[in-house]
Amino acid sequence: MSITTPILQVSGLGKRFGGFIALADIELEVGEGERMGLIGPNGSGKSTLVNCLCGTLRNESGSVRFKGRTLDGMAAHQRTRLGLARSFQLPRPFGTLTLAENLRIPILYAVQTRGGGAGADVDRRCMALLEMVGLHEKAARLPKDLTQIEMRKLELARAMAAEPTLLIADESMAGLSHGEVDDILTLLVRLNEEKGITIILIEHIMRAVLSFSQRLVVLVAGRKIADGDPRDVVRQDDVVAAYLGS
Repeated sequence: MSITTPILQVSGLGKRFGGFIALADIELEVGEGERMGLIGPNGSGKSTLVNCLCGTLRNESGSVRFKGRTLDGMAAHQRTRLGLARSFQLPRPFGTLTLAENLRIPILYAVQTRGGGAGADVDRRCMALLEMVGLHEKAARLPKDLTQIEMRKLELARAMAAEPTLLIADESMAGLSHGEVDDILTLLVRLNEEKGITIILIEHIMRAVLSFSQRLVVLVAGRKIADGDPRDVVRQDDVVAAYLGS
């Protein structure tokens, strides 16, 4: 698939932990409005790459550009305010706050710094986000009252509250049933198609990745070994060997 105007450009990205090379010379472009899957065996460097993109970790070499702007040295909260958001593999809501209050925080913290509204407008945004993920009837409940899939949906709503143009969804379907996986897939595709949000999906459930992704990137041992059409990528010998052994 040809890439549209790049929203994210990664050039020669490298990250070490002592003598361990976690990422080596990663080259990657993601087009505006694209749905890209990122896969790899455990320990392949996926989380390290995401953390370098989002500013949680600092890369030792290479550069990251987002919407034409260099992000190197920029803090995580600054990147969020530019429109780069992520959901976490393990949801991290504020346990003593209601669902609506959990969404007020990223709206006030990220969106209002870009000139967003306040007061009743923020309340309307909270409810609209909860309705988007099907949790509006539980707006006044605490996170402890949610099921596992509802917790995943809240995590996505919290990421969306920052009004991102690029969302990195990190294993949003882990531990869910077949039907619940389909619910999350439907939600992600809707965010992409209706709101135009570029999405990078990191996921181990292969049927979900193949259903969602327009393009698939594979990391193994900190290196990118494949990048292209999902159906072609999963048939490549080195990709098969990485998952099943050579």
